[in-house]
Amino acid sequence: MSKEFACSIKRIRFDENYQPADNTRLTTNFANLARGEHREENLRRTLAMINNRFNTLASCDNPNADRYSIEIDIISAELDVEGNGQTFPFIEMLKSTITDRLTNERIEGMIGNSFSSYVRDYDFSVVLPTLGCKTNEKPEAFGDLHGKLYQHLVNSDVFKAEFNKQPVICLSVSTSKTYFRTANVHPVLGVEYKNDEYSRTDEYFAKMGLSVRYFKPENATAPLAFYSANNLLSDYTDFELISAISTMESFQKVYRPEIYNTNSVAGLIYKPSLNYQDFSLTQVVYDRVERGQLAVKQGKWTEDNFIKPYKEVLEQWAANFFIEKAQSNSAA
Repeated sequence: MSKEFACSIKRIRFDENYQPADNTRLTTNFANLARGEHREENLRRTLAMINNRFNTLASCDNPNADRYSIEIDIISAELDVEGNGQTFPFIEMLKSTITDRLTNERIEGMIGNSFSSYVRDYDFSVVLPTLGCKTNEKPEAFGDLHGKLYQHLVNSDVFKAEFNKQPVICLSVSTSKTYFRTANVHPVLGVEYKNDEYSRTDEYFAKMGLSVRYFKPENATAPLAFYSANNLLSDYTDFELISAISTMESFQKVYRPEIYNTNSVAGLIYKPSLNYQDFSLTQVVYDRVERGQLAVKQGKWTEDNFIKPYKEVLEQWAANFFIEKAQSNSAA
């Protein structure tokens, strides 16, 4: 069996003792919080926010809003391009597990949630600026390689051995688009919104095989973007959906309080803006300026250590990716 492009997966617990691994993207939400003199307090407060939000949404038979607690593992996927044992850290996600304190039962939460990718840094922080692309402008093949690498991972035997469902990735809505509230209301996800047209990020994730829907959960101030390859409404349990909401809404309140921790709620027509002033800050310290600077550094590091050294191999692999997938499916 060929070892080229072999995937491997590592887990590390995200708790108040969490220390980012050497190859973790430091712009990632969970890694940014775990740095500096406030790291333990940041982590403790963020985890408390996640647990509190989960319990408010999982309110049935939970009168004191303290029945459930969430454990979060950081899932790091690495890729061995040449099959020689040299791996590149190309994607990180989060996997949650819920503990029912009343029954001591452990319940599966969502795989996906936050999404971290060095190649995505390269695409958005190196490729687009180099080409001089304006908001929502992009080259025709933008995101092709990244999309195929992601699908290669989630369809691999290694990933399927660890997780029995495809990831759901949850992001902030785009500040370049307008969203319109619909009459559709989901019992967990809340009120559905539609946007006027897909954002560049939506199209980027579409190349990963993921379609997007926007929902504003109960008591949230703005909709979240949920990206899934499966049916978001029928293929995931209520607890999986609640774990995604509670985790990612908490991160977004810290990272983008102008959208997710405002003192007013998104209306029938909603245009997100980072210039909005009527919001509250959490007590969690988050360095957004450094995040922007690091994204460029990480993108250039990816170019030097992955894109350029493996250019011909990656191009050949990507050109044959769907053919190989079709052959493997027909052989099965």
